[in-house]
Amino acid sequence: MHSINHQSPVLDPESVRSLVHAMWASVAGHWAEHADYVDARGEAATALMLDRVAPAPGDQVLELACGPGSTGMAAARLVGPSGHVVLSDVAAPMAAMAGARAEALGLANTASAVLDLEAIDVADHSFDVVLCREGLMFAVDPARAAEEIHRVLRPGGRVAVAVWGPPAENPWLSLVFEAVTAETGRPVPPPGVPGPFSLSDRGALVALLSTAGFDEVRLEDLPTPAKARSFDEWWSRTRAMAGPLATVVAQLPAASQASLTDRLRAVAAPFTTPDGVELPGLALVVSATRP
Repeated sequence: MHSINHQSPVLDPESVRSLVHAMWASVAGHWAEHADYVDARGEAATALMLDRVAPAPGDQVLELACGPGSTGMAAARLVGPSGHVVLSDVAAPMAAMAGARAEALGLANTASAVLDLEAIDVADHSFDVVLCREGLMFAVDPARAAEEIHRVLRPGGRVAVAVWGPPAENPWLSLVFEAVTAETGRPVPPPGVPGPFSLSDRGALVALLSTAGFDEVRLEDLPTPAKARSFDEWWSRTRAMAGPLATVVAQLPAASQASLTDRLRAVAAPFTTPDGVELPGLALVVSATRP
């Protein structure tokens, strides 16, 4: 597992890319373990994304940063046997997991691939629809990624992307980052490394797609609370699955991990419900059309 020397200068973009790619590969096993939870948590975002791009029978669909592949698998049911969906992720273990899940569900119109959303290794105009749920914000150069999405779409093709909104509207994760930073004295994610809130500015997100050449850019807020049966369930799942966080927490001494847990238990207390804990979350869903 890679780590960052926080005293060193900001890494160059290629080094950051290698770090980010390795980071997500390292947590793929935890994502596989919690794949059903990922499906359920993202169900509303997936439904809205698919409604906006309307995959039709026969369409060719690309899912980028697929993780467990739930968005692409939902699209596969819409495009039918005459259509095709590529479940792709820059982390090979993630792509393999998505492919295995699709196969287990009998979705014969899918394939998995290792693709980098900043350099999508497919021909121009290959797809009718591109989907990316909770992945674009980890691009080191999101403008390049948006241009690549534009390139691989056919004229009239549609894209839908979901990213996390501002930290203040996502305490399910921002509280954790704040607590880890307070415990370690080091910012999470480290300087120069794209984190989950890197595309949380609504205006900048719209401009990202407009500048890449898309039309009919539409941005919508979507509440996505994080629910768990207990604090312990929420915290164990969050620290296992959050790529940058998992690396940092795993490297902490046992005493610091215990202190961090106590700190988080206190800040999560206001979000306790009779059923466990429920922390607010907000996704930004942006959709657009390639002229």
